[in-house]
Amino acid sequence: MGIKAALPRYELYLYTAVLGGALIWASSWIFEASSENINRKAFKESVKPGWHYFGRKMDVADFEWIMWFTTFRNHILFALTGHVIFAKIFSLIAPKHRSLILGVYGGLAVLVTMGWTFVALVLSHCIIIYSIALVKRKWMCFAAGLATLASIKLEPYNSWQEALVTGSFDLQDILFYGGCGFSIMRCMSFALENCEKKDGNYTFSDLLKYNFYLPFFFFGPIMTFDRYHVQVNNTQLIRKEREMWSITTKALLHLGVILVVDVFFHYLYILTIPSDMKLVTNLSDWCLAGLAYSNLVYDWVKSAVMFGVINTVSTLDHLDPPQPPKCITMLYVFAETHFDRGINDWLCKYVYDYIGGDHDKIFKELLATLSTFAITTLWLGPCEVVYIWSFFNCFGLNFELWVAKFFSIPPFSTIEGAMGEAMSRRIRGVFNAANFWAIILYNVLSLNSLEFAKLVGRRLIFRGFPLSTLSVLFVTYCGVQLIKERERQKALLEDLEPVKPVDGGKEKSE
Repeated sequence: MGIKAALPRYELYLYTAVLGGALIWASSWIFEASSENINRKAFKESVKPGWHYFGRKMDVADFEWIMWFTTFRNHILFALTGHVIFAKIFSLIAPKHRSLILGVYGGLAVLVTMGWTFVALVLSHCIIIYSIALVKRKWMCFAAGLATLASIKLEPYNSWQEALVTGSFDLQDILFYGGCGFSIMRCMSFALENCEKKDGNYTFSDLLKYNFYLPFFFFGPIMTFDRYHVQVNNTQLIRKEREMWSITTKALLHLGVILVVDVFFHYLYILTIPSDMKLVTNLSDWCLAGLAYSNLVYDWVKSAVMFGVINTVSTLDHLDPPQPPKCITMLYVFAETHFDRGINDWLCKYVYDYIGGDHDKIFKELLATLSTFAITTLWLGPCEVVYIWSFFNCFGLNFELWVAKFFSIPPFSTIEGAMGEAMSRRIRGVFNAANFWAIILYNVLSLNSLEFAKLVGRRLIFRGFPLSTLSVLFVTYCGVQLIKERERQKALLEDLEPVKPVDGGKEKSE
C-alpha cells in the first residue's frame, strides 16, 4: 500500500541531501581512523604496501578478494579464456553437442587443476546421489545429499577427504570446499528434478555435463538443473538485440568496480579496523555505524563482482544465469536478504517455497524458515557464529510475518486505511528503518566478529540513545523512503510496458 503512494518532491530532495551528507560524514570518520592508525601493530598483518607513489598502504584483510584478483587471477583467466574459445568454436560447428563439449572441457580443467583423486571424490558423490535419484523419492534424495554435504562440512570426515585430495597447489584447499560443496548442491538439484520427471530418468551423462560446467564449478552460482538442461541443449543460438553490447558493458562495469574497490581499500580500512577491538571502542558512534554498513555493502559488491564475472562468461554461452544479489542498501525486509542468488533460488525452490507455500500461514512459515536455515547452516559449516547468524535471520524473517499479521487486523488496518497512503508510507518507513539496522547487525557478525556486532548494537541502541540512535534511524529512514520511491517508479514503468501478441495471437508480457 505504502509503496504505491508518492511523497512530495521537496521531501524526497530533503531525504537525498540528508542521506548524502550522512554518508560523507561517516566516511570522513572512517578515513580519519584509517589514516591515524595505519602504523598500529594490530594492522601489520592486514595492511600491506599498496600505491607507493601515493604513499598509501592497502587493506588486504579479505583473503577471498585478494585470492581472486591477485593469486588466482591468472589461473582463472587462463581457464575461462580457454572455455570461451572452445565454447564458441563448438557452438558454431556442433551446436547439438555443445553441452557435452562444455562438460568435457570443464572436467579436464578440474582434473588438471586438482588431480585425479579430487575428480574421483566428486564422481563418487555424483554416483551416490544419482543412484538414489533413480528411486524417485524426494526425501531419500534430500537425505543422501545432506549426508554427503555433511561429509565435507563436519569433522573428522572433512579433514580426511581434504587430506586425501589436496596437494601442493596453494589454493587447492579453497577449491576443494568450493568445488565439492557446489557439486553436491547441483547433484541434489539433479536428483530432485529427476523425481519430477514423469517418463523415465535423466542419464548419468546429463548429471556430469551439468556438474562439470567450468564457470559454475568451483564458486557458483548454482543454476538449478531444470533451467540449465533446457538452456544448454537449446540449439537455436541467436543473440538478442544489443545483447553483446550489454555483455561488454557489464564486463567493463565489473572492471570499473574492481578499481573502485581498490581505491577504497587504500583509503578506508573498513575490514581491518573492526578486527582491532581496542581501537573500535574509541571510535565515534557515526564511525561505528559507517563501518557496519560499509562492511555489508562491500560484501554485496564482492558477491556482485565475482558472480558477475562468471555470469558474463555463462551469458556468452547463451545461458541465463542467476543474477547478482540485491544491494544491501536496497533492502529493508529479511525476505529479500541474500548474498548468493543461486543458493537462494535453490533453497526457495526446493525448501522454502515448497514447505511455506504462499508464506501467509504462521506455522508453515516457521517450519519453512527453520528447514531453510538448517540447510544453510550445514552449507556454511556449523559453528557458533553460523548458529547465531541463522537464529537471528530466521527470527527476523518470521517476525516480519508476525508483525504484518498483527497490523492487518482491526483496528490497526482500519486506522491505516483512514490515514491515507502517503502517511501510511511514512509510518511504515519508520519500522523499515529499524528493520534495516536489524539486518545489518544480524549479518555483520558473520562478516567481522560477534564482538564487533555486539559493540555496534550497544553503542547505537543503548549508549548512543537518544542522539546517536535517533539520528542514525532518521538517516536510515531517509534512505528507505528513497528506495521506496525507486520501487514505486519501477512498478509504474512495469505497469506501462506494452503487451505484445505472440504465438499466433496469444499475449505474453515481455
